[in-house]
Amino acid sequence: MTGFGGFLLRRTIGTLATLLAISVIVYVVFYVTPGNVAQITCGPRCSPEQVHQVALQLHLDDPLYMRYWHFLQGLVVGQDYSTGTSVEHCSAPCLGLSYQTDQQVLGIILTRLPVSLSLVFGAMVLWLVLGVGTGVLSAWRRGRLTERVLTALTLAGWATPVFVIGLVLMIVVCGELQLLPFPQYVKLTDDPEQWAWNLLLPWLSLALIEAASFARLTRASMLETLAEDHIRTFRAYGVGEGAIVGRHALRGALAPVIALNANNFGSAVGGAVLTETLFGLPGLGQELVHAVSVVDLPVVVGMVLVIGFFVVLANAVADVLYAVADRRVVLT
Repeated sequence: MTGFGGFLLRRTIGTLATLLAISVIVYVVFYVTPGNVAQITCGPRCSPEQVHQVALQLHLDDPLYMRYWHFLQGLVVGQDYSTGTSVEHCSAPCLGLSYQTDQQVLGIILTRLPVSLSLVFGAMVLWLVLGVGTGVLSAWRRGRLTERVLTALTLAGWATPVFVIGLVLMIVVCGELQLLPFPQYVKLTDDPEQWAWNLLLPWLSLALIEAASFARLTRASMLETLAEDHIRTFRAYGVGEGAIVGRHALRGALAPVIALNANNFGSAVGGAVLTETLFGLPGLGQELVHAVSVVDLPVVVGMVLVIGFFVVLANAVADVLYAVADRRVVLT
């Protein structure tokens, strides 16, 4: 296939191959490491009988390729787990059972995922608006006071830790000014208005950090684009500066912004641990920290796979958007 359809097919195959490679790496890192994997998975308080049961469930006596095949089979078609008195079926995609709660890992993740997605999607809108807007204005007003002020604010945002911004926002906005209540997560389906109000400060805390990198990248891309020959041609024909910046230069400068946004979105789904912890949001990052602290290996593996999935998916979407913005990509 050629054209845009062929481009989509190639990107889909590449995405599936990347996800398969991630599953291999995750399996090797967590299940083929030195030490008693069954004991680590089950936990320090397990009896020898429980450790033996875990070893049977993980097929640790099988050859390495068979062990990975069982792991992959659980992801694709599901797997049966013995609970001692009965057999529980874990439907695909099966990420195993938590050895702390005996709950299916996928169920644990699905209860936490809406919180993380709510945080990241809202913050993404803000960091794109603030970052790209600041970068465009800074490039447009190059050499003037506006650029120097925006550059200083960008550097301050880049250097300030997210928990400092979050604490300052809570003290000032919630404590001193009492403009907002202290954040408590409310489901979107329960009360959309309260959902947004309670997430506003977490959105701002995460967005102000990320917006700094977008502002710097957008400014550099805009300055490079504004120096190209076709921009000078537009100016020679008398096209207004506002139209040049907003209609022509910005579109040419969006490609690296799209790529950066994909990376930031994918990593922020599981990486916004400080933001979730500071505001008490029960998201993926907070659950991952808890699973690591209690050595709940199936939950850790499931979280890493899901976070890796979002990183790969975000980059695949970025490739498609990049191709839409610049159709020359389809030919490569």
